[in-house]
Amino acid sequence: MLRAHASREISEPMEAYMRHLFPFLGIRTPERNALVKQFMKEHGVPAGEELEAIVRELWALPEREFHYSAMMLLEKRKKDASAAQIELLEELITTHSWWDTVDLLASHLVGNVFTRYPELVPVYAEKWISSDNMWLRRTAILFQLGYKQRTDTELLFSLIRRAAHEPEFFIRKAIGWALREYAKTDAEAVQKFVAATELSPLSMREALKHVGPGDGQKAD
Repeated sequence: MLRAHASREISEPMEAYMRHLFPFLGIRTPERNALVKQFMKEHGVPAGEELEAIVRELWALPEREFHYSAMMLLEKRKKDASAAQIELLEELITTHSWWDTVDLLASHLVGNVFTRYPELVPVYAEKWISSDNMWLRRTAILFQLGYKQRTDTELLFSLIRRAAHEPEFFIRKAIGWALREYAKTDAEAVQKFVAATELSPLSMREALKHVGPGDGQKAD
């Protein structure tokens, strides 16, 4: 279905933007979303084992649009996600990994599964923050992005402390992003944490992007 709409003219700048890490069909997001929605309208949204099988088949294809489409299918079945889905998500995070897929998987899909099955959080948060895989460590830091008042602040701060020494850009950026997002809920807590924690300049700058260093007021 998607291959019929491929465009080399469009795919070339897409591939350049993503550092030529993945081939693209050359289908812009609005058109791709419309095509997937039409497919779901005609064939229904797969569920259960069928959904996981289709997601894996799509993820095994080289072009990035298939990976985006797989995540769209998972999003449509978020309310039906089982605890076992975390194994699938871990597999996706560590395969064809880059920020464009990992960040959505972390904040939308992993965050959803952990909300539904909080007993999984201590197991996987520890497993991932201790992992040699940088994308799993990034996921451990980012999965609470949408939690707001539900954020486990103690866990978030603990995970960040354990990763704060890392020179990896994507970890430092994730730390700043997670803190900046939580600052919308509790700016004072973030300011105090930043003041008391040795963070990289990048993480600190991102964390305090919309608040002052310690007075709760927005920065100029």
